[in-house]
Amino acid sequence: MFKRLREGIARTRDGLLNRISKLFGRGEPLDTASIETLESALLLADTGVQVTAQILDAVKKRARDNTAVLEIVRDEMTKVLTPVTKPLVVPAQCDGPFVILVVGVNGAGKTTTIAKIGGSLQAAGLQVMFAAGDTFRAAAVAQLKTWGERLNIPVIAQIQGADPASVIFDAYAAATARGIQVLIVDTAGRLHTQDGLMAELVKVRRVLGKQNPAAPHETLLVLDATMGQNALQQARMFHRAVNLDSVVLTKLDGTAKGGIVFAIAQELALPIRYIGVGEHFDDLQVFSATNFVAALLGSEAPNL
Repeated sequence: MFKRLREGIARTRDGLLNRISKLFGRGEPLDTASIETLESALLLADTGVQVTAQILDAVKKRARDNTAVLEIVRDEMTKVLTPVTKPLVVPAQCDGPFVILVVGVNGAGKTTTIAKIGGSLQAAGLQVMFAAGDTFRAAAVAQLKTWGERLNIPVIAQIQGADPASVIFDAYAAATARGIQVLIVDTAGRLHTQDGLMAELVKVRRVLGKQNPAAPHETLLVLDATMGQNALQQARMFHRAVNLDSVVLTKLDGTAKGGIVFAIAQELALPIRYIGVGEHFDDLQVFSATNFVAALLGSEAPNL
């Protein structure tokens, strides 16, 4: 899994290390040019202004020369990501199905992420059901049904254009009747700037809340890491509308700007449950701060 992670974020790692490798280990003084090189490399990786400033401040305070730069960068990156390293846990006892409401814009990999999470929870021994709440896109419903057939996970769906809240109402009732432990709900993913989408998500949450005041138990945002700072803006909009609980970052293998993980962790302070580092089913990995930083900075697998 660590090898897959290293390979998956290779573009970000190579871009970052290629720019700052000359700063490591030769005992040369850290001058203004060196600090600017480090700053530029971090910003180009989309690490964000706040995290970049934190790392630079630590390097200036702690590094007498360039021999310790990599270790300091590793320490500061780990500090940023450790608080958001909180794997998804489905409680053993729950009043009805544990509901995961999955939100995000079209193209972020939302439906595939639902399938991968569902397959993982099923492999852990839980009974899972999908709700095809993205009724505005026939392809989304068909895709979720296909995944359900592959994984032998039941899918509750209606015709294209049906009221999403109605689909989800029926899904919760069906999950309750069948003794399903986890209900994973897909939702519409039109552009986050459209007020209609946010209003629909608020309605879905309200309907679930009437069936179970604790539902949804987890509102999870799927973000496309290739969007960089635009992904952060999406997160702000969704968080404002539906009060997110956690984040999944997909497509880290397709970008040199994987530093957006740090910017999202710093600003949102929400758990990052999973990251996607490839197309294979097992390329959705439970997020680990130590593993991610080690893979990003070219280190060996940490001793866990």
